[in-house]
Amino acid sequence: MILVGLGSCLWSPEPLRDPVALGDAPPLVEVAAPREFRGVWVATVANINFPTRPGLSPAALTAELDRIVDASADAGFNAIVFQVRPEGDALYDSEMEPWSRFLTGRQGGDPGMDPLAYLVSAAHARNVEVHAWFNPYRAKSSASAAAVAPHITVSDPDLVRTYGNLVWMDPGSERVRKRTLDVVLDVAKRYDVDGIHFDDYFYPYPDASGRDFPDTKTWDVYVGGGGMLERADWRRSNVNALVSAVGDGLASTRSWVRFGISPFGIYRPGFPDGVTGFDQYARLYADPLTWLEHGWVDYVAPQLYWPTSAARQPYNPLLTWWAERSSGGRHVFAGNFLAALGTKPHWTVDEFRLQLEGTRVAQKMGATGNIFYHIGPILTNQAGVADV
Repeated sequence: MILVGLGSCLWSPEPLRDPVALGDAPPLVEVAAPREFRGVWVATVANINFPTRPGLSPAALTAELDRIVDASADAGFNAIVFQVRPEGDALYDSEMEPWSRFLTGRQGGDPGMDPLAYLVSAAHARNVEVHAWFNPYRAKSSASAAAVAPHITVSDPDLVRTYGNLVWMDPGSERVRKRTLDVVLDVAKRYDVDGIHFDDYFYPYPDASGRDFPDTKTWDVYVGGGGMLERADWRRSNVNALVSAVGDGLASTRSWVRFGISPFGIYRPGFPDGVTGFDQYARLYADPLTWLEHGWVDYVAPQLYWPTSAARQPYNPLLTWWAERSSGGRHVFAGNFLAALGTKPHWTVDEFRLQLEGTRVAQKMGATGNIFYHIGPILTNQAGVADV
């Protein structure tokens, strides 16, 4: 099993926030290995992992979810990070946002079952956690896709911006932040999820033309109200406001539900020395160090989507750098690019063994697990990866 070598017990640290009183607890016992988070992403956007195609029957949907749970548990994973809001929609029963088009082929179409509810029940039966994965700002992954109420492009079209082939909620809008916060807390309150998860999409990645994100409307409101920040700092403050609101909201309502974010794998070029690449701080306006330092998140899972042999994006030094920045009970999990298996000569099963070993080496510095993108190679046992 792919992660058995990382220890035999579930990653289940004490709550990072005030725990709910549960009476006298049994005495602690020693375990054979430190507890580690072993997660796998299940992507629903564009039917990457689930469902395999739109329009499946309820029975077929439940069968696919059973297969995901069984494959995850059998391969040694203890957490499934399940995408529930790929584009301002829902893979669960919601009054706030419409059913995802990736379920039936038509946004708003009722699939006849609740994927998140079923997954939580099935996964918990096998001692596997479920973390609900939200895209906080993406409204459409294709600008031409049809939308129905209560999708934000129908209910509040003034809050979204077209950017390239995407439609994006404007992070500078307080109403956008409140909507995303309300959606997240709705899931945390109604479903027995173990975590809430964001990925790396905050302000969108630059489009092919490299043009700036069209947020002049909200920027002008900010400046007109006496705002003094530079535009880039203002954008980061908008992202920080959402992250802190979600962290605080969960702490006050569901303190046992962990909140994690999987940012781009490089904080900034030059961190650590010699690293080059995309600058998320300056382009996505994401500042993961601030999130960790303020305790707004319980973990970050930087997407270290490079092999250990990469010269300018060196896997192990990057993991060590991130791990050293975990503090105050916060955690760092490596995000691993399992979907690359077999796509190039260096993406082998042995490469992922090396990356897992890197987590063990960096464990004392704060690296306490891994999340693999995505479950596809596990489901097919590509190159025997699920048997390692």
